[in-house]
Amino acid sequence: MLYLQLFISFFKIGLFGFGGGLAILSLIQMEVENHGWMSQQEFVDIVAVSQVTPGPIGINCATYVGYTTAGFWGSVLATFAIVLPSLIIMLSICKAYFWLSKRFQGNPYYEQTLRMLRFTVIGLVASAALMLIKPTNFIDATSWIIFAVVALLTILPNFLKNKATEVISHPILLIVLAGIAGYCIYG
Repeated sequence: MLYLQLFISFFKIGLFGFGGGLAILSLIQMEVENHGWMSQQEFVDIVAVSQVTPGPIGINCATYVGYTTAGFWGSVLATFAIVLPSLIIMLSICKAYFWLSKRFQGNPYYEQTLRMLRFTVIGLVASAALMLIKPTNFIDATSWIIFAVVALLTILPNFLKNKATEVISHPILLIVLAGIAGYCIYG
């Protein structure tokens, strides 16, 4: 019965908890208090340990609550239950995407929609990059040049459709090259 309570509680938290780990801590606390799994002080200690442990705080907290409540298998079950809703949702979205891609392959409206979504993604990434532009991150003209080159190589494949631009602008390659350039210049 304890395992079923753990599973249902953390499945609900995973399904209805939005906003990241810190946002769902109140949901976890409510479930812990409703079931009497641990004292308030024990929960505060678990939250503190979850914050300093590498990984998402919500999953860490679920793992610790499960372990404290029902041992090793409780931690496995609570962790599985909190990530299961996200896994189901993402697999459903992927399945729908592949079905739509196969169904509407060659449809000019579908293809145009996907092309336009690329620019939306570029805008979102650019927004995140612009938030990082601060004097502490860009200390001289060289750092601005590195940023501009990486930004240009990231956007380039959306305008030029050839294999060379796709290879040059691969995200992992850009990260590695920018890291090497930064190390050579500033290291």
